[in-house]
Amino acid sequence: MVASAAPGMPLRPSENVRAILPVDLDERLFYARGWVAITDDRLLALFPGATDWTAWELEPGMWLTHSDHAGVGTLELCQPAGLLARWRYTLGQHAAALALQAQFEQVRAGTPVPVAGSAGVGSPTDAASGESDGEGTDAAERPPSTWTLLRLWRFARPYRWQLLAGFLLMLAATAATLVPPYLTMPLMDNVLIPFQSGQDIDVGYVALLLAGLLGSALLAWGLGWAKTYILALVSERIGSDLRTSTYEHLLNLSLEYFGGRRTGDLMARIGSETDRINLFLSLHLLDFATDVLMIAMTAAILFSIDPTLALVTLTPLPFIGWLIHVVRDRLRSGFEKTARVWAEVTNVLADTIPGIRVVKAFAQEAREARRFRDANFHNLVVNDRLNRLWSLFAPSVTLLTEIGLLVVWAAGIWLVARHSITVGVLTAFLAYIGRFYTRLDSMSRIVSVTQKAASATKRIFEILDHVSSVPEAANPRPLPTVQGRIELRGVGFRYGHRATISDLDLVIEPGQMIGLVGHSGSGKSTLVNLMCRFYDVAEGSITIDGIDIRKVALADWRRHIGLVLQEPFLFFGTVAENIAYGRPDATRAEIIAAARAAHAHEFILRLPQGYDSLLGERGQGLSGGERQRISIARALLIDPRILILDEATASVDTETEREIQKALDNLVRGRTTIAIAHRLSTLRKADRLVVLDRGRKVEEGTHAELLAQHGAYWRLYEAQARQEKAERARMLAADEAESVLAAAQRESRT
Repeated sequence: MVASAAPGMPLRPSENVRAILPVDLDERLFYARGWVAITDDRLLALFPGATDWTAWELEPGMWLTHSDHAGVGTLELCQPAGLLARWRYTLGQHAAALALQAQFEQVRAGTPVPVAGSAGVGSPTDAASGESDGEGTDAAERPPSTWTLLRLWRFARPYRWQLLAGFLLMLAATAATLVPPYLTMPLMDNVLIPFQSGQDIDVGYVALLLAGLLGSALLAWGLGWAKTYILALVSERIGSDLRTSTYEHLLNLSLEYFGGRRTGDLMARIGSETDRINLFLSLHLLDFATDVLMIAMTAAILFSIDPTLALVTLTPLPFIGWLIHVVRDRLRSGFEKTARVWAEVTNVLADTIPGIRVVKAFAQEAREARRFRDANFHNLVVNDRLNRLWSLFAPSVTLLTEIGLLVVWAAGIWLVARHSITVGVLTAFLAYIGRFYTRLDSMSRIVSVTQKAASATKRIFEILDHVSSVPEAANPRPLPTVQGRIELRGVGFRYGHRATISDLDLVIEPGQMIGLVGHSGSGKSTLVNLMCRFYDVAEGSITIDGIDIRKVALADWRRHIGLVLQEPFLFFGTVAENIAYGRPDATRAEIIAAARAAHAHEFILRLPQGYDSLLGERGQGLSGGERQRISIARALLIDPRILILDEATASVDTETEREIQKALDNLVRGRTTIAIAHRLSTLRKADRLVVLDRGRKVEEGTHAELLAQHGAYWRLYEAQARQEKAERARMLAADEAESVLAAAQRESRT
């Protein structure tokens, strides 16, 4: 595929640009604009900040490589003599860089320029712009089909016999409601009209007809109550199963899925979207089925009475069908858009309410109110646009049915005048037509709720169809006991296009404590996530006691891991419930023992209700150190063989750190421990330290050994020591200044 040229590109006559890469970083990693392009026989480049293009004739032995780290991609043009040129770009241009490299290889191999639309490398222009023909994007933009509702059958199938009973009751109830209009014919032709001609009324015959009217009404009421009750019970259970299945599936998805989703959107799908489906199943689907049966049965009766007049009755149907067809797709896409816009509103709430302390601390109430107002206004605009369409559709259907009724009246009077039908037949016809058109109008209005349910079903199944990137083992191996030997062999991992771990080997013996050290972004937390199987390795393997952790059931593996995070998460509930989260069946004695070991027992007893004190959301009401010690008690209670400490003391003061460190000393005893710590001094007790840089292991050894090497660890330690020394000097100076000020104030008073 031939790409378009960049402005000012010095092309030769008939020279084609095969791929182009917009470069957006300079060598100092500042944002700047540049270009790299591949043609039939040259590589052209406009370096960021330059005014003239540079060109290289493609010669044998040249190669083009690309790599990425920490969100920055690098493209290098090389030859045997060395590096010719280097370009930097953000990973938003990664697809275009891959396309450029692929075209470079094709040119080197002598492959002709691909024809537009052929298989192979996609359009560089598309790649550069970030466009994708991926299935996910198309699926997100494609309006939901009404047939999507049929996918709900998997939830309805367990209740198929109740549904069958409800359908039969509906059939009988509909038939019962059609009896009264039929009985109006003999009442008119055999009773009322003869009476006007002077004949006597047969009281017994009239009583029989009236009894038939009353009996059919009572029967329709009883059958209607039974079918409504049964189908309402079934629809509620289907909705409940749908919510439960969606939530359980969501819990089993990997962290990768949650990383790209907003909390408010997921809450809206499980909450309001399932409610919308439930409302459709319990009310509107029942009405729709009743309407269809009523129309079908009424049409059959009308044709049995008089085929000619029945054909006249059906005159509006083609026009109503055409109107529904025109409006349906617009409604369908519109309702899906309203669902997504409503998710924006809930996203603002999900962001603001948990972070209300930050909002108030920075005095951003007005800004957050404006965010909510803007999201709410967007929701209003989208709904107004949809309501304009719907407000035109519903009256149009009503108008067509009224016109149809006028046509039937005209045709009926003409047929009565010609003695083709009796007045009783016309009366029955009009009674049936009233019901026919009422149901037709009702059925057309169900188009709206049907499309709402279709869009909701699509959004629910977007969750249910998502396959976890951390799958369960097909035939999981049992893991009854764990010694704690962990081995990483050639482990590699990428976040999207960004490599975060590369070719890492590491062995941790049972009971050893390993400290992970490195700059921010070096891959420490990623390595911990891989060990917990929050993500799966892209390359290599991680084994526990010689068993690949991908061959062990997730719950079985994680049951042996205790995790203490930098920001401990506590749930709304009592202190005891939070400590026992990993072991809900733990006794009060076991909970207290864990709290004592975590040095949390004393402050818990100072709370109003002790272990039964209710904690606010995310542990509101406790200090950071207190929350951390409850988190440590939670990890102690499950007695894990493997312990992971991810910056467990990073966000607390020195005194609190000492208390937490005492708790951690109890926690790590006899366990295989992997610790990440911001303060390197806290890792002196580690058996070995592993220094990571750009996802690779660069050093390994004890604290003393690594300091003696004067390498990466020594530089980190010295930098932190200087920082701590400067901090102590600042604090000392502040204390001296405060003392001098206090002395001066005392002198001034004397």
